[in-house]
Amino acid sequence: MFDLKNVVRPNILTLEPYRCARDDFKTGILLDANENTHGPALSEITTKEEALELNRYPDPHQLDLKQQIVNFRNASPNKHSTSPLSPNNLCLGVGSDESIDMLLRCCCAPGKEKLLTCPPTYGMYSICATVNDVETVKVPLTIPDFQIDIEGIYKKLESDPSIKLIYLTSPGNPTGKLINVDEIIKLLEKVINTWNGIVVVDEAYIDFTAPNGEYNQSVSTLVNQYPNLVVLQTLSKSFGLAGIRLGITFCNTELSRILNSIKYPYNISSLTSDIALKATSESGLSIMQKYVDSIIDQRDKLLKQILDLKYVGKNIGGLDANFILVEILDKNGQPSNEVATRLYNTLAVDNAVVVRFRGNELNCTGALRISIGTEEENKELLYKFEKVLNEINV
Repeated sequence: MFDLKNVVRPNILTLEPYRCARDDFKTGILLDANENTHGPALSEITTKEEALELNRYPDPHQLDLKQQIVNFRNASPNKHSTSPLSPNNLCLGVGSDESIDMLLRCCCAPGKEKLLTCPPTYGMYSICATVNDVETVKVPLTIPDFQIDIEGIYKKLESDPSIKLIYLTSPGNPTGKLINVDEIIKLLEKVINTWNGIVVVDEAYIDFTAPNGEYNQSVSTLVNQYPNLVVLQTLSKSFGLAGIRLGITFCNTELSRILNSIKYPYNISSLTSDIALKATSESGLSIMQKYVDSIIDQRDKLLKQILDLKYVGKNIGGLDANFILVEILDKNGQPSNEVATRLYNTLAVDNAVVVRFRGNELNCTGALRISIGTEEENKELLYKFEKVLNEINV
């Protein structure tokens, strides 16, 4: 039977969270946090910057921002959801990478316990695991549909009880393929009574899975039903806010309390929270939706055009993210890392068009990952892509 106390490291369970100055009082003559009360050292300061009180430490709890995020996800819950989210289900981080690292530090004893990933997948999982001295065990996604191998994962967990975390990316990176929600639920239910560990679903690209605001593919609203589920999201992709570094962890309230206890107290800056509050407001969500719809429309058009080119094979992945993953062929019609690498380098160096070579990822031979740009950017990409690829394969 799943028991969070047997998942979290014992030293973390006994941790007394740091109590910061703003936990007690937020108004008055504040002389308790050794801040510079004269204000920020700026030669000019706008009214907006002054209102942010940049000389003061930011809000450690960010309840207003958490509430807006919760309202957004609760408005279109997963079809399996029976219990709405609350701010107590959230922990905010400096991008999803902080959450990835924090979960490893929270649950995996260095040199003893392990992480399971399903390649091809996001590279930071294994990097964070290495930094934390946590071994990575791999169960590849199925081919050609890039879905999770539930039986393969279950057998690995049965044979190795030292595995404490499973990291899944849905939609995948670099695959761009959504993992079937029913399969995620099947995995959660299959392991909950036999394995003390957590399934982490990284949903960085989730808002690109369904047009017209139908965000019911996210499993974030299921964390109160499944205590062994954690969901990661970010404002970097659909919200176009990679520069503010805001990641969101959804989990049961008990784990959320632990994660909020071990995070750095002022990890979300006043500047970040100010922008994030605007982005998750009603008007901000409307703009985000407009951009997402445009990206989905351009994604479909670009893929159709690029697949018509000579020496371009199939779309390897799915159509659930803000990028496509296409196969580059040699003159004999075979997927080729050599041709894909030359195309990637020539586009970047000589044509000022930068895509991403992903041919070394498992089952992605000859693959280039292409982010969806504006209509004008996509036209220029397509023109230069065809020209350079034909020159290479002469």
